[in-house]
Amino acid sequence: MEELEVWEPKTKLGRLVKEGKITSMREAIASRLPIREIEIIDLLFYDEDKGKVDLEEVVLDVNAVQRMTDSGRRMKFAVTVVVGNCNGYVGVGRSKAKEVGPAIRKAIQRAKLNMIEVRRGCGSWECGCGKPHSLPFMTTGKSGSVRVTLKPAPRGLGLAVGDVAKHILRLAGIKDAWSFTKGHTRTTVNFAYAVFDALRQTSLMRINPVIEKRIKVYTGAYEEEGVEV
Repeated sequence: MEELEVWEPKTKLGRLVKEGKITSMREAIASRLPIREIEIIDLLFYDEDKGKVDLEEVVLDVNAVQRMTDSGRRMKFAVTVVVGNCNGYVGVGRSKAKEVGPAIRKAIQRAKLNMIEVRRGCGSWECGCGKPHSLPFMTTGKSGSVRVTLKPAPRGLGLAVGDVAKHILRLAGIKDAWSFTKGHTRTTVNFAYAVFDALRQTSLMRINPVIEKRIKVYTGAYEEEGVEV
């Protein structure tokens, strides 16, 4: 927290967050201002009770890449990381460095800057509980040759998806889902970004406010107390 107190914002959004005029990630996204400073995310997700930033990071892939130059062979580490609060916000980032540690730190920073707001709901006809444990509707994302289709699932089913997708969906706050994939899904990077793109499509789709309220679609964090998600 001391680093955030001495932080001097360089962007308009950073100044608004530092002054307390924007206090949530939803307001930051609604402002349409680009997020270019890591401290913005750290301050918006800072939990005073825990005394730390309430975000979880998971390393999805660490891969050694080599390049031949005039001076010899150069090797770097490419790292893919997912960051989320397990409640409607998630980001995926990738970075390269000569050592694994710096590569992971840079990937985490990029993942924070790429955080998106996810829509959740109970879109499965087998359930209808009205709680945001799954997706509100079917959505498809793509990256490279990989195509990932996420479908709502009834409560209690769990995440019937690949291992990489499980981490991303869990950090996004989704507990039940089915997935169908096409392409070279063994390519972890493309698979991760395809799942991330599918989650992004949930917030890009336009829904009539009346219908959204009727089918109980929740955007971003679900803050109602006393209700299990």
